[in-house]
Amino acid sequence: MDILALIAAFGGGVIGAYMGAVPAFVMTGVFALVGGVATAAGVDGGVAINSIAFGSFLGPHIAFAGGVAAAGYAGKQKKLASGADVVSSLNGLGEPDVLLVGGIFGVIGFVLAALIGAIPLGALGTLGTLTDLPGICVVISGIIVRFVFGTTGLTGKYTGSGPRVWFSTGKGLLCNIILGGGLGCAVAFVGATLYTAGNEVALGIFPIICFGFSATTLLFACGGLACPATHHIALPAGLATVVGLHAFQSPAGAVLGVVFGILGALGGDLAGNSINSHVDTHIDPPATTIFILTIVVNLIGKALGV
Repeated sequence: MDILALIAAFGGGVIGAYMGAVPAFVMTGVFALVGGVATAAGVDGGVAINSIAFGSFLGPHIAFAGGVAAAGYAGKQKKLASGADVVSSLNGLGEPDVLLVGGIFGVIGFVLAALIGAIPLGALGTLGTLTDLPGICVVISGIIVRFVFGTTGLTGKYTGSGPRVWFSTGKGLLCNIILGGGLGCAVAFVGATLYTAGNEVALGIFPIICFGFSATTLLFACGGLACPATHHIALPAGLATVVGLHAFQSPAGAVLGVVFGILGALGGDLAGNSINSHVDTHIDPPATTIFILTIVVNLIGKALGV
């Protein structure tokens, strides 16, 4: 374990707390996008991607998770209207203990990633290579926050008069299918053009570019616009596109990306309704969807010999 990176993770958690979890995640997207595009263009973008976007500086399991924890703590202490508020900049509270909690959970996220990433899975490698490591750590950290600072339990406390909605139906379902399919089409068939052009470097980094784009668009959500989270659509779609193209040696393999774009949208809806509704802390639906679908994509890839 890199002790310097561990110390830096405390700072990353503080960043997530003072900026707010989602604003910090937007910056994760910016650096992922910049680093991904630079790499695709033949320039080394490793620092932007590995050290900043997914490292101790802005890694979602560190900065975003730290912001989530700080909000949960602030809500419990009645310093924030809702512990599930992951958009507000908590520096405005002027409370040192809130920032400290963010830093502590940044360290927890770093340690979780080190431990979970090393879990051996035999022929499948390690858990860290089978799934999205930041995603699964964000979810585990969020569950810890829920049970330490929250009062609503894993699936929330529903107090309404009618039946609780666990999965959107009607127009909501149709919107999710179109959203997932539409973004999945864009991701999949841009990926197919890279494959057809023989640009393996760009194709390999393409899922990170897609993730960075979607994460960055949350800037508009922070500004009050009805812009949805879509990184749980774009990243699985990008990963599935790469697997499909290589497995079937044809641009038609990109269709797998469209399928996973739709699955991402539907999975995010289910996760949002089941673990992040009627709650007082935040467990991230996109991260939940990403780590599960990444496992599925990787298993499909291994089955197809990719």
